[in-house]
Amino acid sequence: MRDSQKDKTTFKEAPFLVIKGFLMGSADIVPGVSGGTMALILGIYERLLNAIKSVNGPFLKAFFSFKWKTAFRELHIKFLIFLFGGIFVALAFFTKVVPLQIYMFTHPEIVYGLFFGLILGSIYILYKTLNEISWQEILMSVVGIGIGLWVVSLVPADTPENPAFVFLSGMISICAMILPGISGSYLLLIMRKYDYLLSNIGMIGGSETMEGIIGLLPFILGAVVGLAAFSRFLSWLLGKYHSQTISVLIGFLIGSLFVIWPYQNREFVEQVRDTEEIEYTSERAQELMSSEVNENLPEYQRLGKVINPDAQFDEFKKVEVETVKKKMIKSNPFLPGISENSDSETNVWGGVIGILIGMMMVGGLDYLREKS
Repeated sequence: MRDSQKDKTTFKEAPFLVIKGFLMGSADIVPGVSGGTMALILGIYERLLNAIKSVNGPFLKAFFSFKWKTAFRELHIKFLIFLFGGIFVALAFFTKVVPLQIYMFTHPEIVYGLFFGLILGSIYILYKTLNEISWQEILMSVVGIGIGLWVVSLVPADTPENPAFVFLSGMISICAMILPGISGSYLLLIMRKYDYLLSNIGMIGGSETMEGIIGLLPFILGAVVGLAAFSRFLSWLLGKYHSQTISVLIGFLIGSLFVIWPYQNREFVEQVRDTEEIEYTSERAQELMSSEVNENLPEYQRLGKVINPDAQFDEFKKVEVETVKKKMIKSNPFLPGISENSDSETNVWGGVIGILIGMMMVGGLDYLREKS
């Protein structure tokens, strides 16, 4: 390995790398700013590429020959541990502490507005990286817009949750880690697998841990394959045709913006994911009977039919508890107060505030980078 590509990470910079990893993880989990864009803003993009490239032939050969000391000498181990430590903290934060997969259903205008603003800010950041704007860049942006419109028109509102499609989703979305401009979560949102991924991550640590891990496994395998297959190609593409590639990315983002426009009429279908029988007089059954079901959540529980309603005493009765999952099957964007399909219950100001916050977040990070 060349000296210029060796891992020069010191323990003194560990806290800063963890913080940068948290910001990258936040970008990866929040549709808008890609992890690659965040790495670019934070000034660690080249180091990230070199760290990914350190998982190379000599490393794999030494690793599988059980020459682990030699293998990890090739790998940028300290950089990757500190950075991915911060990424995993962000992952836990946005699935456990601030569960975005729930807020997307309960406060859609604010959440999607934030996503929309982050993407607008990303477009501006990418635009600043272009040294000049010629007819080639304009043409590539138009091509990117066409690709963006084509991609979102191809992907249906409802996509399968079988392992093959989840594998493909992981394979495609991981490219955003090394490609500035397109968020991996944004691609998952387009492919309608964003809430699926967060829901499975949210299961880990509870009674459904194994189910969550099984649901995530195809995605993780797809991500590993995608990273190995595309990382060097994307690195070469950005190095050889930087301005043209960035121009296509800008166009792609513009062309696919309407998918996460905060003001949309979203239609959902309910699916019973699981059914179990419990005692009619149990504390859980009584709680479900006395409380109002919040059907705005992406997943909730409700009481089903009583198994033996003719039993003389309630103590002998059993009742079904259904775990219901909501899936979006259709979405139609509109302009509040203008479009005919405008919803009177839309939180207009929530969407506006979300957009402004998203743009300010990206602008603030870019300002801090320039001052550092």
